[in-house]
Amino acid sequence: MYFNKVEISGVNTANLKVLKEVEKMELLRKIKAGDMVAREELINGNLRLVLSVIQRFSGRGENPDDLFQVGCIGLIKAIDNFDITLDVRFSTYAVPMIIGEVKRYLRDNNQVRVSRSLRDLAYRAMQAKEKLINENSREPTIEEIAKEIEAKRQDVILALEAITEPMSLYEPVFSEAGDTIYVMDQIGDNNDDNNWLDEIALKEAIGDLGQREKKILNLRFFQGKTQVEVADEIGISQAQVSRLEKGALRKIKRKI
Repeated sequence: MYFNKVEISGVNTANLKVLKEVEKMELLRKIKAGDMVAREELINGNLRLVLSVIQRFSGRGENPDDLFQVGCIGLIKAIDNFDITLDVRFSTYAVPMIIGEVKRYLRDNNQVRVSRSLRDLAYRAMQAKEKLINENSREPTIEEIAKEIEAKRQDVILALEAITEPMSLYEPVFSEAGDTIYVMDQIGDNNDDNNWLDEIALKEAIGDLGQREKKILNLRFFQGKTQVEVADEIGISQAQVSRLEKGALRKIKRKI
């Protein structure tokens, strides 16, 4: 798969424009006002982002032109659905949308086929989920999704599981200013019996940490909370929680 070639899907990658965040927000405001020229400019200004995302799928033997076009569909969906009132960088919102679109494409073209009816039900469920999130500003339950599409709860669960790919715990889900958050960082741990922080020597090492670091480790490893939950409770970003947590663990390892 040759992502470094000059041309992909008829686009000269050497000449792709890169927009600053302030430029993106200005174009997004124009788009919300109905400016289609601004929409085209924003699409063209984020093609490098699409290119960087599809490189994650370089080992699958897929045609790079096809993946690039699919990634562009995800980019367009991100542009059309982005909420400019939220304090979120456009790329932070767009990257998962592009990844999701590429993964859907790969699932549909996978050698292990899921029945058409099951796949259609799964896509209806995902559309209903997005609709309910926009309406209620929260993640809907399976029951709410099933009610929205008039399907049985167990059928919705089966359909969604059928099109879900296994994910590595070390797959990055967000990265900014050098702070990378992985899938494993968003998973809580309620197995207190085997938790290495219960060891006396480690508790002594924790005693030398700052109060905020202690609280983060307590919430994360003793109470089994995710970094998102810890961030909400303390009032800082998840990236900050991740950085403080990793820093505290490094201090502990140096002491034991």
